[in-house]
Amino acid sequence: MSELGTPSATRPQLRLGRLARRVGASAGRARSVRRLGRPRGRTLVLAAVALVLLVAGGLWLRDSSLVTVRNVEVSGLSGGQASEIRAALEDAAGSMTTLHVREDALRTAVEPFSIVKDIEVSTDFPRGMRIHVVSNVAVGAVELGGRATPVTADGTLLRDVTAAASLPSVPLHGSPTGSRVKEGEALTALAALGEAPAALRSRVESARTTRAHGLELQLADGPALWFGDGQRLRAKWAATTAVIADPEAAGASYVDVTAPSRPAVGGLPEGAPATGESDAAEPPPGVEVDPATGAAIDPGTTQSPDSTAEPVP
Repeated sequence: MSELGTPSATRPQLRLGRLARRVGASAGRARSVRRLGRPRGRTLVLAAVALVLLVAGGLWLRDSSLVTVRNVEVSGLSGGQASEIRAALEDAAGSMTTLHVREDALRTAVEPFSIVKDIEVSTDFPRGMRIHVVSNVAVGAVELGGRATPVTADGTLLRDVTAAASLPSVPLHGSPTGSRVKEGEALTALAALGEAPAALRSRVESARTTRAHGLELQLADGPALWFGDGQRLRAKWAATTAVIADPEAAGASYVDVTAPSRPAVGGLPEGAPATGESDAAEPPPGVEVDPATGAAIDPGTTQSPDSTAEPVP
């Protein structure tokens, strides 16, 4: 019995041995694959060193004298402070490189000049820098401390700028503190002046607010313009332009554009058409008129005149 049972006991052991050898061989192949796919320690060290050198080289070059700003081109300046502003920007830019521009330092350099609203900076590698100055534009003047002070359409006071004699006077009830006008009536008048076509804005002598007509702008050698509130300013200027261009409105003492779709004139000289609605053609619904040219324009593409489009003379 023992002799007959020996072979049958041996076979399972042989099978188990072959299976163990196969499993061991498979595990060995898997370890080999893992060893091949995993970067060696030396490779990782070399990659890290290369990265450090690359970063260090970039930082060195960023502030290197090889790319120090030497040529500064300043545009957008005019007026009495132009040379001072240019000198301040050139001095600040000279401490920079074309790979390391510090716009905050450039803005700090022109902070003393209220005429500067913003700056736009670009570089010309390796040594050039271009700076465009966006200037505030005065549309009116307010009296502060016994002198006329120019002010922009958004109420920014240009305290260090001399007011041009042609700027319309805007009254204030009190003396503003800080850098801006905050009175509602004055802000409405300034916003209206900011929307005015340049040809008409230059003819406005003064602005005031009355109980009867709201905002009233007085033209030099022309009528008073009754604007009512500060809404639809662009449409009101378009209506004003059309009425003033109408020969039948010549000599009127006022133009009422409180309702811009129905402008009216009054105070016409004797023999002129009776006071009433202007005969100026009304544009179709949804179409506005360019106050400067009289051409129809798409309101969706128009832009309000920017109070920073031109520097103060």
